[in-house]
Amino acid sequence: MKFVISEEQRALAEAIDQVIESVGGTAVARAASEGDAAPARALWEQLAELGLLGLCIDEADGGMGGTPVDLIVAFERLGYHAAPGPYLESAALLPDLVDPALRESLADGSVIATAAIPGFVPYALDAQLCSQQFIVTEDSITPAGAGEGQESIDAARTLHELVPAGPAAALDPQAVALAIDRATLGSAAMLLGAGERLLEEAVAYAKLREQFGRVIGEYQGLKHQLANVRVALTFARPLLKGAALDLGTPAGERSVSAAKVAASDAAILAARTALQVHGAIGYTQEHDLSLWLTRVHALASAWGTGRYHRSRIAASILAPAAILSPAS
Repeated sequence: MKFVISEEQRALAEAIDQVIESVGGTAVARAASEGDAAPARALWEQLAELGLLGLCIDEADGGMGGTPVDLIVAFERLGYHAAPGPYLESAALLPDLVDPALRESLADGSVIATAAIPGFVPYALDAQLCSQQFIVTEDSITPAGAGEGQESIDAARTLHELVPAGPAAALDPQAVALAIDRATLGSAAMLLGAGERLLEEAVAYAKLREQFGRVIGEYQGLKHQLANVRVALTFARPLLKGAALDLGTPAGERSVSAAKVAASDAAILAARTALQVHGAIGYTQEHDLSLWLTRVHALASAWGTGRYHRSRIAASILAPAAILSPAS
């Protein structure tokens, strides 16, 4: 499958880049890591005006009526800039699970919401930024309040336990499963974006850093490592496109899991290689490289670990064989 986005999707990606850069670019994530939420709120408002928060919401409910492919295009840019905030929860998970009034408020950005999914996403992201928190199960959604905080490997992310703060409302299990897969696909897109940025930073630095009188980018061994990252990211991209096209179909679960595994593995390889290229400076918190290094490892374990998604892929592949087996 060849991943080619439309002119409209390319324009959306460019608009997101422009908005984030106008608010401060990586300075937004750095401020969040230092406990200053004001730039993240400003970015949220700007992206809401752009329509990103209503991307997965029908036009009749105040959204953009976008497709899953639009989703991965947009969320890749969020990952590329290490944008902080509960975008996956507000823009991908919750829109189909809440009432129409709240859905419209999510679309226009007047409500920032987050959620926890017991057994899958145990902690809610950035509850301190949110006016609404929810506990989502396979067949219900419950209003909640923020409980005890937990440290994250990514200082720009805050994690909180949630405690019920109201009655549960029943949900269609299929709608919940689809919403979770949509958010998982969004996390894979963010990982791909972060991986692309790490590769870009590594290549740029390899052209500047010198050892033994030569820039390190001239050494064949380093070129091979960077090429391996390029291949991994390139191979992950069509899996995301395929998962976006399969979302909501019988093949959707397996495709989303395959995309999450491939994007996670590629982004982790990019992080490891970028750190090697930068050397000791890459370990410092002051260098922007740390923003993507920590984000990649946080997202790789969020929305389903590699083990979880590989198990889901295996179960999907083996299920038809079990049905056809004479012993069944």
